[in-house]
Amino acid sequence: MTDCTLCGLAVDSPVADSDVAGTFCCRGCLEVARTLDAPAEQSVADAETGPDPADAEGETAFLSVEGMHCATCETFLEARATDHEGVTGAAASYATGTMKLTYDPDLCSEDDLPSVVAGTGYEASFQTVDADDDHELEGRLVVGGFFGMMTMLWYLLFLYPAYLGLADRFLLVDLGGAAGAYLLWNMAVMTAVVVGYTGWPLLRGAYVSLRAGRPNMDLLVAMAATTAFGYSVLAIFLGETEVYFDVATVIVLAVSLGDYYQDRVRRAAAGRLTDLTRQRVDTARRRVEDGTETVDISALGPGDELLVRTGERVPVDGTVLEGTAAADESLTTGEAVPVRKTPGSSVVGGSLVTDGALVVRVGPEAESTVDRLTELLWTVQSDRGGIQRLVDRLAAVFVPLVVGLAALATVGHLALGASVTDALLTGLAVLVVSCPCALGLATPLATAAGVRTALDDGIVVTDSSVFETASAVDVVAFDKTGTLTTGEMTLRERADEEAMRRAAAVEQFADHPLASAVTDAATADDAVVEGFERHPGRGVSATVDGERVVVGTQSLLADCGFAVPEGLAERFDAARSEGQVPALVGWDGRARDIVVGGDRPRDSWEAVVTDLAAAHEVVVVTGDSPEAASRFADHEAVSEVFAGVPPEAKAEVVDRLQSRGTVAMVGDGANDAPALGRADLGISMASGTQLAADAADAVVTADDLRAVPRVFEYTAATRRRIRQNLAWAFCYNAVALPLALVGALNPLFAALAMTASSLLVVGNSARSVGDEAGEAVKTQTPRPVPAEAD
Repeated sequence: MTDCTLCGLAVDSPVADSDVAGTFCCRGCLEVARTLDAPAEQSVADAETGPDPADAEGETAFLSVEGMHCATCETFLEARATDHEGVTGAAASYATGTMKLTYDPDLCSEDDLPSVVAGTGYEASFQTVDADDDHELEGRLVVGGFFGMMTMLWYLLFLYPAYLGLADRFLLVDLGGAAGAYLLWNMAVMTAVVVGYTGWPLLRGAYVSLRAGRPNMDLLVAMAATTAFGYSVLAIFLGETEVYFDVATVIVLAVSLGDYYQDRVRRAAAGRLTDLTRQRVDTARRRVEDGTETVDISALGPGDELLVRTGERVPVDGTVLEGTAAADESLTTGEAVPVRKTPGSSVVGGSLVTDGALVVRVGPEAESTVDRLTELLWTVQSDRGGIQRLVDRLAAVFVPLVVGLAALATVGHLALGASVTDALLTGLAVLVVSCPCALGLATPLATAAGVRTALDDGIVVTDSSVFETASAVDVVAFDKTGTLTTGEMTLRERADEEAMRRAAAVEQFADHPLASAVTDAATADDAVVEGFERHPGRGVSATVDGERVVVGTQSLLADCGFAVPEGLAERFDAARSEGQVPALVGWDGRARDIVVGGDRPRDSWEAVVTDLAAAHEVVVVTGDSPEAASRFADHEAVSEVFAGVPPEAKAEVVDRLQSRGTVAMVGDGANDAPALGRADLGISMASGTQLAADAADAVVTADDLRAVPRVFEYTAATRRRIRQNLAWAFCYNAVALPLALVGALNPLFAALAMTASSLLVVGNSARSVGDEAGEAVKTQTPRPVPAEAD
């Protein structure tokens, strides 16, 4: 027994070739390794996410974490987890709200892991986070909006008129008297609610950034808001009436609103692992001397014999010991045609027995392919994204710079003879005017506009990082079945009318995909059908109008005593070699004709790949045979086709393709989910499984392949909008910051300037992204056309 060099699967009969180092489970893995020049010593187990921190060893667990606010949270939570005894490695992903922990079960119980991460506003569980559970955020905004509105209303009625020097007779309250003190203290309480309750995620983010040693925008926002609030409270104690509660309120509400939009986009990226999780089997029916017993999967060992009946899923990988049945492996292979299983055949854990019963001998690893795929997807989603947000990258330099400038301005004005109050106000003005509301809103608001525009066109963007990665895509990799094709069986070759009528009469009782194609193409309502029999993986038979009719493979007809003419046998073999699904139709002791089914290519596939090939390299990755993928390999817009690739190897193929640049993966099946998650950009077709949609960065809901190029159009336009917003934000700071440093702006005007800058960003983001989509695509650099070989 050895393991596949590419995908890591254990195989009995490895495939090898002298010109490629390593051994492989199938020809598909071998060809991928040859074409992409894969290193022989690296397997998917090593390449999934890279080595765990500190080369951690032990058991692996995955958590959903609620409350991750920025990239700094990743570092903080990883440090917190690894400080706990028994936790040897941790990798958190802010983008997907997931965390991978490696732990020693002798020192730390798996049940204790959520408590290791939880605290300081974070919640962790083994259950996935509900993407719709954002009521807390909305509640904080509603409460903050109410008290913020009251604070600003009192400013408009009382404080601003006083600051503008209006005569005392026009003022409703004497700010210097008891009523004024009562008013100011009320404002202090309301502002405290805004800063302390609505701004709690920002305060926590600032604390986390200090603990992690990575200053972020939250730190600057928190410093500006708390400094304005603290100064104002101190001013009331000292009998002053010029307070800056409005500054603290505006800062917290503006940034919190931007974070709310951003979080709604981010939450959609937290995959629920729906399909594979549902199909995981917890128990098995194990055969013993006096019958069977139901045991937990963890109790199974190599060599155990399991009974699997019709309608049940195979618990773990193994080999058929007894019985004959058809197994639906579409969950793991992506192919809709059930596979006939006989004694000696391999079966994969998670496959569904659709017809018949099997006794399965547990394999040497006692593992399930579905479990491996599920863990692979969790690993992919817990991995850090390759591109950090631009704002977070800039924060490491911008935040300390602003804090230093504020301190320098305060000290400098004191040295020049300014009063302590004036010097402190100058420092506060520097913090406020530099408060990155516009910078913080630039990305999430433009992203929200892009998401909304795409949604109107039937494209759901589930991860805002799409807008950073899509414009940099070099390679677009397509799955075949269900993506470039419809995933539905249709007749590619009909039999004559009599053969079609007889075939339809028998197939109306079958559940094979080809049966549906036959019954859709012909009917036999007047036929009398008796004695229907299924022959799993081979075909069906019945008595039609008193005559025995068999529809299926050559071997089935031969076993039934039917002669197969040489011409029909050649047509049958030719169709199968082309990746089609043929079935012979016979009666009266002889095969009479043939029907051929196949997966129909989408009508728009040629136009789509041609369009994308203008700026990207286009490849096809499929688990199907090279013959079935030949039409795509022959198209001039497709540079390469990787056929016969097993599910576990698809993510590895994407990894190898990333050596050529940024990779986008377009797929639809559960078996595509790891590859979709591994790719820099994952695009899922709505016709596919929920799991594929959960792993993707964008989902085409209209089931229209022509929407795939539009993903690139909208993302390019949105990225341009983000850059415009960021350019304005930095231009604003370049002008406003020097004015604050020299004392030309007081905190109030600094807050107004900051608010005006934010409103400009909001207004720019509110414009329709669709208007710029076409123009944005035109600015993309065309893909260089490789020179023809001599």
